[in-house]
Amino acid sequence: MPDLNRRAFLASAAAAPLAANSAADPRYQIGAYYFPDYHLDPRNEKAHGKGWTEWELVRAAQPRFPGHRQPKRPLWGYEDEADPHVMAKKIDAAADHALTHWIFDWYHYNDGPFLNRCLDEGFLKAANNSRLKFALMWANHDWLDIQPAKRSSPPQLQYSGAVTPAAFDRISDLVVERYFQHPAHWRIENKPYFSIYETFRFVEAMGGAEPARDALRRFRQKTRAAGFDGLHLNAVAWGVKILPGEKALENPKQMLKYLGFDSVTSYVWIHHTPLKEFPETAYRGVAADAIRYWNGADGEFGLPYHPNVTMGWDSSPRTCATDRFDPVGYPFMATLGGNTPAAFRDALSSAKAFLDARRGQPKILTINAWNEWTEGSYLEPDTEHGLGYLEAIRSVFAG
Repeated sequence: MPDLNRRAFLASAAAAPLAANSAADPRYQIGAYYFPDYHLDPRNEKAHGKGWTEWELVRAAQPRFPGHRQPKRPLWGYEDEADPHVMAKKIDAAADHALTHWIFDWYHYNDGPFLNRCLDEGFLKAANNSRLKFALMWANHDWLDIQPAKRSSPPQLQYSGAVTPAAFDRISDLVVERYFQHPAHWRIENKPYFSIYETFRFVEAMGGAEPARDALRRFRQKTRAAGFDGLHLNAVAWGVKILPGEKALENPKQMLKYLGFDSVTSYVWIHHTPLKEFPETAYRGVAADAIRYWNGADGEFGLPYHPNVTMGWDSSPRTCATDRFDPVGYPFMATLGGNTPAAFRDALSSAKAFLDARRGQPKILTINAWNEWTEGSYLEPDTEHGLGYLEAIRSVFAG
């Protein structure tokens, strides 16, 4: 196929509506973050032993206070997400319940990829991946040894999230060639969506704001040269430190506009709404705080803000079970209680009302998360609620 015809084909395929058997209302774009640490990876096996995945922490979780609902058990079992047949089941469940896309937490360091087999061998080889779009959130944070974390010693750095300018050029080449060109890649106005988790770390790694802007400009140029109308750059912006080493951008409104970002969203509620009661904070109260945050976020960042709904929070599976569970910092921190499917559905309804009230902006929502099992925020069915959280999405956003 001639190159120009191939580009036209890929552009039309990616812009096409979702399959007719999708449950999604076409007015809304509802995406869940996907954390891909439930398959074998050489780095994990080197650090934790042959056969290790984060399912080990899910299995080993223990109740840490009276009434604490742990361990969580996946209804489908402890499956290998890099298996395309397993992934096909997940894709069907997502599409059948009004999700339109996944945003994969995507890791790539100076020396190469991490946790990439889920996307490359699972999703991209699944026979039904046309039912669901996908995009990348470059998770450029430091990777710390918190599998599990011990309160007696600070977590050790395993992989640095900062990359050199030359490495970022290689990364952007890879993203354009391998992922943007795929017909299932999510685009906004024929612009592939790419999100950066830690903007401050990217700016520091590039050597300052001006070289960071230049690096992103080159990324845009590569995307246009590949036949697209541009690049939709999204920033995950937040203000509350959770992981060790995280920090917020100073003057985010000025910095994000200077760098050329197109939109802002959140990864999880607690980046904006601290959990005030230990060991458990009421979900509905945090939901109310999140809604108030949405209403001021456009002004805070000076860019369109895509709201986030978080299903839950419980990072205790990442703590050493023999250590005392006190609020001494992530992952020893408060949990969200009362995050039932009904409470989650109410939060989704508030998000829908917020999206409907904003005229002239796309109706885009992010959800935390498809499978953050060790942070207690997952849509995948468990043995307690079944498909209840997915059914909540369908009840609010189905076509």
